[in-house]
Amino acid sequence: MAEMRNETIVQEFILEGFPAVQHLGKLFFTLLLLAYSVAITGNTVIITLTWADYRLQIPMYFFLSSFSFLENCFITTAVPKLLIIFLCGMQKVSFAGCLIQAFFFLFLGSTGFLLLAIMSLDRYMAICNPLHYSSIMTKKVCFFLVTLCYVLSFITVAAVILKVSTLPFCGSNVIQHFFCDLASLTNLSCSDTSFIKSLVFALAVLIILSSLIVTIIAYTNITIKILNLPSIKERQKAFSTCCSHLIVLCLMYGSCVFIYVKPKPVNTLDTNREVTLMNTVVTPLLNPFIFTLRNKQVKQAFRSVLYRIKLMR
Repeated sequence: MAEMRNETIVQEFILEGFPAVQHLGKLFFTLLLLAYSVAITGNTVIITLTWADYRLQIPMYFFLSSFSFLENCFITTAVPKLLIIFLCGMQKVSFAGCLIQAFFFLFLGSTGFLLLAIMSLDRYMAICNPLHYSSIMTKKVCFFLVTLCYVLSFITVAAVILKVSTLPFCGSNVIQHFFCDLASLTNLSCSDTSFIKSLVFALAVLIILSSLIVTIIAYTNITIKILNLPSIKERQKAFSTCCSHLIVLCLMYGSCVFIYVKPKPVNTLDTNREVTLMNTVVTPLLNPFIFTLRNKQVKQAFRSVLYRIKLMR
């Protein structure tokens, strides 16, 4: 009976956050709130412009707006709680709340990688196969591809979270992270979690590396096509766009490969927290500037929307 009581004693967890800088909580709260606000605003502008201007209602911007919506959801899974930790020091989270946060963080993160692969394929079709592009990338196909990304991610992540929810937690309840990280959470279980850790590793490899391979193949073919363009200006413009995309790809893939795709656990929890924070905040923050706000069509659409707002006044 004593063992059964001990195994059910943990009903809430404590997020450690960033204890080394907790004394600078208000400063980090201000900086993080600013970054969060800019990220949400920038991505919302992209979504609004895409649906408000007919010139942007093409597959490329449909996928970009879908990615922007996803980024807004992704950053919201972890940042608001971290803001509360920095401001008020409220680090407690219920068992159910922790599992929900872990689910949405992994679910939206996995969907983001799949969407990046789809976006790369879309650019490949547009540049390398322009004659058949409009007939293949119809609205129904685009919607189906985005939905498929969500469904595949939901199924894989839900299976893992359901398995974790059955684990007994009877020891420490301090999660050495700023959110309910699945790896940190499973380490607190008082049972054998080797199967779950292997499952998480396998799924990380499957989702991250498979989408990365698709992206590399797509951009390799795009690069070959660009090199064959006759105009130097066209080549420079195309390469500039590819470089911007590759910055975001490197940030997302590099950080997640560093965190998840490694065969043996190492004692780099503090580094993992910093890298995860960069992936959670910096990428959604840079997304509006790198992917679309430098685009002439988006700038024209923005001016058009502003002009219409002035006329309404």
